[in-house]
Amino acid sequence: MSEQQEKKPNIFLRLLAFLVTLALVLGALALVVYRDRLNLDAVKRWLSFRKVETGDTGEAAPFTHAGGDKLSVEYLEDGVVMTSTSGVHYYSFAGEPYAEEVLTMENPVLCAGSRAAVAYDVGGQSLFVLRGKSETADLSLDSGELLSARINDSGYLAVTAQQSGYKGAVTLYNAGGEKVIQINLSSTFLVDAAPSPDGRTVAAVAVDSEGGSFRSRVLFYQVNQKEPSLEVSLGGSSVLDMRYTDSGLWVLGESSLMIVSPKDGSVQTYSFGRSYLKGCDLSGDGFALVLLGRYRAGSADQAVTVNAQGEQQAVLGLGGQVLDFSAGGSYCALLTGTGLNVYSPDMEQASSMQSTLGARRVDMGADGTAVLADSQRAWLYIPG
Repeated sequence: MSEQQEKKPNIFLRLLAFLVTLALVLGALALVVYRDRLNLDAVKRWLSFRKVETGDTGEAAPFTHAGGDKLSVEYLEDGVVMTSTSGVHYYSFAGEPYAEEVLTMENPVLCAGSRAAVAYDVGGQSLFVLRGKSETADLSLDSGELLSARINDSGYLAVTAQQSGYKGAVTLYNAGGEKVIQINLSSTFLVDAAPSPDGRTVAAVAVDSEGGSFRSRVLFYQVNQKEPSLEVSLGGSSVLDMRYTDSGLWVLGESSLMIVSPKDGSVQTYSFGRSYLKGCDLSGDGFALVLLGRYRAGSADQAVTVNAQGEQQAVLGLGGQVLDFSAGGSYCALLTGTGLNVYSPDMEQASSMQSTLGARRVDMGADGTAVLADSQRAWLYIPG
């Protein structure tokens, strides 16, 4: 009986310690949530980066990267991928090297989602796939030249290339690097392709002429069929960029942004009207960020968000030159010479930073954080 009485206080002490710890954790989370207007992303940032030391402006300590001309930066959930004429480099947010390919690339291109990225040299033959915390694949064409490569977050990779004997060739690989479908056309040119989010469909852009006029089309292929299940005309529009999401295939043209339904082929179009396209990022969650200017040779004077119905969601007038811009998750960022401003798709300011330490590149994370970079350094911005 006396032994049981001695054990009871220990049980009570453990229970009390557990309740105190739970209260502290819940209290800390409540403070973070309250401070950021009940924004769930604030909790995600706190959980992911609570051990990262930042300054008063939210900037983490910068790290040195490999640099090089034609620098591109992409924010993945596990780190930062960079490509330049000097190769491909993948870092942790603290600057720890995950993977690298040191090589000369004349026209480096980096395409990424939130969890995977592919880097390649247009006109070359090698592709480098990065996912998790490593390089997961190093693919090389047997022949021909690379035109385009796009990857989804599941690791499905669509590669468009010039192949001898064909006007167009698209290959879809699964996350294991195995070929899922091979599309070879002799009658029309294939210039780009993107995998659907589930990897069961690939959308290929075909271009040719009809009656002496240029035309472009989107061909939707199911991976278990040799012929396209759907063909959608894009008229005479050249395709500058594309992204396949759950809301449809986003296609950027010179004078409009189109959202094509892979179910019935309907097209929702946002026309740029008399404005000129200055830039676009299709990576937002259900929206795109478009920069427009009133003069062909001038800089952008407005930033527009476009929703999945092809409608203008919000517009923001620009008073200065935009050095770089990005969309990711429910955020979009505008980097200028005077600072970084992060907005919601409704163009309501979510956070800002006045000093950007000479940054020239920015890429948004889905949780409202961003990575910034100059020619030699990169660093994380974590809103308070």
